[in-house]
Amino acid sequence: MNAMRDALVITKRQLLQLLRVPEVLIFSTIQPVMFVLLFRYVFGGAINTPGVDYVQLLMPGIFVQTVAFTVASTALGLAEDMQKGLIDRFRSLPISRSAVVVGRTLGDATLNVVVLIVMAFTGLLVGWRPSSSLFEVFAGFLFLLIFGYAMSWMGVLVGLSVRDSRVANSAVFLFVFPMTFLSNAFAPTTGMPRPLQYVAEWNPVSTMVAGVRDLFGLEPIFGVTANSFPSQNPLIMSLIYIGLLMAIFIPLSVRKYKNVTPK
Repeated sequence: MNAMRDALVITKRQLLQLLRVPEVLIFSTIQPVMFVLLFRYVFGGAINTPGVDYVQLLMPGIFVQTVAFTVASTALGLAEDMQKGLIDRFRSLPISRSAVVVGRTLGDATLNVVVLIVMAFTGLLVGWRPSSSLFEVFAGFLFLLIFGYAMSWMGVLVGLSVRDSRVANSAVFLFVFPMTFLSNAFAPTTGMPRPLQYVAEWNPVSTMVAGVRDLFGLEPIFGVTANSFPSQNPLIMSLIYIGLLMAIFIPLSVRKYKNVTPK
């Protein structure tokens, strides 16, 4: 209970920073909205999706891409705290050693709630209409938030490892961009070279996108390559990936925070 109380204090600190520096919240929402408009009106006409409007397939992909990029905000935030010496100050306080990293991930998860709400309204304005029940739509957004929270723990490890925000930014984009674009988020994987098709099908982003599309009421339309377990059971496979991410990166991140040396 003490550890959770300490983590909530750190979360409160992070949310207060958003009020004092509203530009962070503004730009966190503008970028996903720009992606929606760009793919909807610029690239959407070039992608063939017979039987369904492209925006119905696009929005789940944009949602997943946005929460996946939680890795970047978490890594950059912690790297900046390391540079400013705040992590050293936190380590000198009589608080739980895990409170700082847990509070950071909870704060980023709260920010994702705001971003997803803004994106959902933008999607509705450009023609997105989920066809499933209200409960399934809510479950889809909850699924997205959990995935973003799991991804943020990767950002914790990166942010504590590199310290410099510029290096953190480069390190995150090296693996997040391939994950999001080497997937079924924006275009069918059947147009990729055969080896990349199999990689894309097992990509956690692909399974998340397919699972969210299912919860939002879309039948599988983008071609299945290998008829594999992830393509046939995207929700189950996504839960497995989320569990693996947390099981691997939470202990590593907490241990890294305990053992990190002052700059």
